[in-house]
Amino acid sequence: MKWITVPEEGLSLRDVRRLTERSVNLSAEVEASVSAILKDVRENGDAAVRALTEKFDGVTLSDFRVTEEEIEEALTLIEPGMLDVLKEARDNIAAFHQEQKKESWIKEFRPGVRLGEQYEPIQRVGVYVPGGLAAYPSTVLMDTVPAFVAGCPSVVMTTPPGKDGEVNPNILAAAYVSGVKEIYKVGGAQGIAMLAYGTETVEPVFKIAGPGNAFVAMAKRLVFGTVGIDMIAGPSEVCCVADGSANPEWIAADLLSQAEHDRRAAVFLITPDADFGKKVEEAMTRQTKERNRKDIIESSIGDYAKAFLCQTPEECFDIVNKIAPEHLEIELPDPEKYLPLVVNAGAIFLGKWTSEPLGDYMAGPNHTLPTSGTAAFSSPLGVYDFMKHSSVEIYNKEAFHAVAPKVMKLALAEGLDAHAAAVEVRYNEQ
Repeated sequence: MKWITVPEEGLSLRDVRRLTERSVNLSAEVEASVSAILKDVRENGDAAVRALTEKFDGVTLSDFRVTEEEIEEALTLIEPGMLDVLKEARDNIAAFHQEQKKESWIKEFRPGVRLGEQYEPIQRVGVYVPGGLAAYPSTVLMDTVPAFVAGCPSVVMTTPPGKDGEVNPNILAAAYVSGVKEIYKVGGAQGIAMLAYGTETVEPVFKIAGPGNAFVAMAKRLVFGTVGIDMIAGPSEVCCVADGSANPEWIAADLLSQAEHDRRAAVFLITPDADFGKKVEEAMTRQTKERNRKDIIESSIGDYAKAFLCQTPEECFDIVNKIAPEHLEIELPDPEKYLPLVVNAGAIFLGKWTSEPLGDYMAGPNHTLPTSGTAAFSSPLGVYDFMKHSSVEIYNKEAFHAVAPKVMKLALAEGLDAHAAAVEVRYNEQ
């Protein structure tokens, strides 16, 4: 873990970005490769999807839609009790996200002028669920339940097949619990292309949500505009602000819980207590040896672990807000009093009993979060990502006549006489 002693004058945003920078590998080579895949699927549809699945996943599929029989079989293959756990997580996620739903409204702003917004769910959305290093049934729930809470009538999911041509049973069980019925065994950039452009057998969607690898991220970036996207998600990260009042073994365990995600995952410790920080570092080294994914953890810690030594809580949270971390744990005495100091974070976990993995699985708030500093301008996935709104404008005759000359004046000032004429023909009809 690299240690940074924050100077008395603090660190600039540029300094913090330089210290915490990670490449998301959206290189020119990745862009060229993904562009070719998107073009192939757009032009050749199902045939391209099958060929690309065989090329990248080593699987030959005549039909890449998951059948009802496959879902029913998956339910018999999962561990006893898993279905109940998935249902409980689903209910927690739905209850939290229900609070985000907005209703349409109209009110009178001026005499004879009523304005408002009409909220509607996006009519067809696609959710990408990653595979590769692990299976993520929690991501299925986090990315589909808000869509159903929003009222989306059509939700389609795609995820890479395994080497046996099947989808992980836990993934299918989570889809069953959430209510997704249209599921495809297609991963990578070709999965994003299939959702964005459609094929002979798959209708295109209007928006795509869900994380993925660099090829998925690039594909989402390139299809944006044809469809909407939620965000460009990079490797995971966690930031913990803690002092000697916290248990270093617990803090170490929380940091490793994110390091195991990816070799490019990042962990940040921010503390005013150097001795405590060293104890955390020592605990991380010991615990890593006991973890199944220790090679990934060692790579992540070796390349992207940073510890910031600060003097005051205010200095700690200045660093937090410049990192804008995906996950932020605050383990200081009376942690809630520091909440007003947090401006930039994806999800905030307060107190020693609120370990970050609770948010990954069961708490209810979404775990699809902005990464790599994007929490400074972006938000967790939510119901609002699956809805859109239209503005509503209603004028009566009196209100129209009161404002018409001003509208015509502005239109003519911009050289748009047809705009002015559209108002004038009504204005002259007294």
